[in-house]
Amino acid sequence: MAKKRRPQPQAAKPQLAHQEVPVVGAREPCPCASGRRYKACHGRAAAQAATELVQRPFEGLPGECDWVALRELVPAATVPLTLADGLPEGVPSVTLATVLPMAWPALRRDDGSVMIGLQNDTASGDLSRDLADVLRRALSAKPGQPVDAGRADGTEARLQDLLDLSAPFVPQVHEGFEFWLSDAENATGPVAASLERANAAALPTSRLTGVEAAYWCRTPEKNHLRWVMPHDEERLMNALARLHAAGASGLGEDTRLVGSFRAHGLMVPVWDLPGAMTAEDCEKPATAFAERLAQALADDAPLSADERRARSGLTNRQITLS
Repeated sequence: MAKKRRPQPQAAKPQLAHQEVPVVGAREPCPCASGRRYKACHGRAAAQAATELVQRPFEGLPGECDWVALRELVPAATVPLTLADGLPEGVPSVTLATVLPMAWPALRRDDGSVMIGLQNDTASGDLSRDLADVLRRALSAKPGQPVDAGRADGTEARLQDLLDLSAPFVPQVHEGFEFWLSDAENATGPVAASLERANAAALPTSRLTGVEAAYWCRTPEKNHLRWVMPHDEERLMNALARLHAAGASGLGEDTRLVGSFRAHGLMVPVWDLPGAMTAEDCEKPATAFAERLAQALADDAPLSADERRARSGLTNRQITLS
């Protein structure tokens, strides 16, 4: 009996490289010719990129520590931003702000200038990509219009792609949110109400000038210094433990290192300060502490028993914000 001939396998269709595959609807056939729907093929990587949490979204930007501080600590501040490709026609300036009126993600003002709000809920796992998406849409928005939040799909540019990475990043801290408006005294309606609420809730805050990304704030009970630091967490915790065990972790009389928190991949040590201690009073002690910390960071010796106990105590008082 003659053997039945087995069907010959069909030649595989050539598939596109990942970077060449265009975005289509989730249920449409994937353009790479795999025969699967886009959401089950190349769309899967895009969806994962859009939801995967980026631990350090501001890494690589000038002033990464200040970006974190403005996102998490500072009520009212602005920073002028410089775009890598220059300003588009009709856009005289781009400014980063901690908060905008009505919690708008961005605003194209009447004069064409753009303001971007930093303290808004992120739509995906990459805050840098979400802010870049809002920035791009604000640059082309009509003057006088706010910009709503969108959702980046994981393929768009990030702030690191859009901003001039050689430009300085120096925040200006404000007492209130009058920077929202060119004529805040005569503001009316919802924006005026939003301005009043924001000003009432803002804690007095100042940025120290002698060290980077250290912010003093006044609260009803006591003052605080919160200092965003760029160092590796393990090395920084060891250094703080060495100083704490040696009684050298304070910033002067009646001050105390009370713990730290993580925010966007960086550590933020926190000190309690006396109510009478101003931001100016913190300048010299903070500079001296920075010198002690640099020496402790350079020490690679194993921790002593006292230092291990100090580290354990600091670790127990550590929380994660984001």
